[in-house]
Amino acid sequence: MQIAFHIGANCTASDRLLKSILKNADGLLAEGIAVPGPGRYRSLIREAISALDGSKPAPDVRDILLDTIIENDDIERAVFSNDNFICVPNRIFDHGLLYSQVDTKTRALSNLFEGDDITLFLAIRNPATFLQEAFERSSTTSIAEYLGIMQPQEIKWSDMVRRLKMAVPGIPLTVWCHEDSPLLWEQLIREISGVDPYTNIAGGLDMLSSIISQDGMALLNKQLLANPPSSNAARHEMIAEIWETHALEEEIEDEIDLPELDPDMIAQITAMYDEDVDYIGQMTGVRLLLPFT
Repeated sequence: MQIAFHIGANCTASDRLLKSILKNADGLLAEGIAVPGPGRYRSLIREAISALDGSKPAPDVRDILLDTIIENDDIERAVFSNDNFICVPNRIFDHGLLYSQVDTKTRALSNLFEGDDITLFLAIRNPATFLQEAFERSSTTSIAEYLGIMQPQEIKWSDMVRRLKMAVPGIPLTVWCHEDSPLLWEQLIREISGVDPYTNIAGGLDMLSSIISQDGMALLNKQLLANPPSSNAARHEMIAEIWETHALEEEIEDEIDLPELDPDMIAQITAMYDEDVDYIGQMTGVRLLLPFT
């Protein structure tokens, strides 16, 4: 079976994306693609991985788990999503690493579904805005306490991706930037679900609709109907033009209100993030989704 596992990261609209995918659940089921509700599998998979404690599962564990989660027969692909799969926000910077558990968690997932065709999906985000939102979701009272021995400018997604790929080198990983999500949303639904490229998709503008005006959405829908894009790049171009002229400024500005991050520090972190994204795109076994391509 093909298994698509969207593993986060935290603070990258993972649940919103899952809701958009779930809008297509009935149609996907007709194509042999199961998208169960998160309540059916998140705790079960977490408990199964915890019980394994690094060891191989018994031969029937995988089958029992999937039979419990998926009610339908003749399923060729299953889609699971959990932005807390690697860890909850409180533990993102444990042991002086960004997601120190990424290797053990992904290796355990590989062991649990050994023999299945697994693909991992991961959204990343500018470390400055990521730190702001992750800190707000944590129970810590200061950035120093939250980061421990790390410094803000030491947050590099490539470090996490490298450890993930070392743990499960044979599992493909698809990565995209959260900042690009409004452009990529329909493509992400298709990539994660594995749906036929000619199948109509609902929810492809869900993310965009929250950051541009109603007039902008109406204009975009009119343009999409009148001139259906012939490629992802053409669709991205059309969306970008509307986004530029009809954006809701209050929705697209990421406010960073952390004394530890002054404007110079934010600029430094952002520049390093851009370089890090380029580096990730060159890593073996990693597919980087970019707009306009």
